[in-house]
Amino acid sequence: MAADLAAKLRITEIFHSIQGESSRVGLPTVFVRLTGCPLRCVWCDTEYAFNGGQTSDVAAVLKRVAEFGCKTVCVTGGEPLAQKPCLDLLTALCDAGYSVSLETSGALDISEVDARVAKIMDLKAPDSGESARNCWENIDHLATTDELKFVLSSESDYQWARGVVHDRQLDQRCPILFSPVQGKLDPARLADWVLRDRLPVRFQLQLHKVLWGSVAGR
Repeated sequence: MAADLAAKLRITEIFHSIQGESSRVGLPTVFVRLTGCPLRCVWCDTEYAFNGGQTSDVAAVLKRVAEFGCKTVCVTGGEPLAQKPCLDLLTALCDAGYSVSLETSGALDISEVDARVAKIMDLKAPDSGESARNCWENIDHLATTDELKFVLSSESDYQWARGVVHDRQLDQRCPILFSPVQGKLDPARLADWVLRDRLPVRFQLQLHKVLWGSVAGR
């Protein structure tokens, strides 16, 4: 189905930076951050995207993205799928020849996301305060080109995530990412646990925070 280029979105920011997460880590990337999120994770680092933003149509977003001269694009939030026209934006970006990824909380249906998009989907651990919002049916819509991310702030979070990966055999579906909450869980401890338990996951740090700290628009 063709994308509706006139569809309206609320946009918090569009910027050019280094991808700090997922298997695309290190790649120069254009980030399109949509406004709004129905979740309130206690460790959220993008609260500034909950409200505000500017209204733009899909065509204008495409024009702005093109100005950066970069073929890798990440649509993020907030929770981008909270805005239904996000689906039009994702399809339009793919149609324009971009390599597109979507960062989503896993709380909203991903079944209608364009198959060309690499979905980077969270599963919320208990310490986030939002684990009850996990939409487990989404797992059935993940392809091998997608990725599942667990953001962990304690050993109990880790034990929960380890159990979910094992019980649901998630590593057989797509790559799995384990990431510590900055300032809450020592990265070295998480790395030690992953090695100790021989987990089939990728340990990751948020590279953009290593480079620039918690700076919006980076």
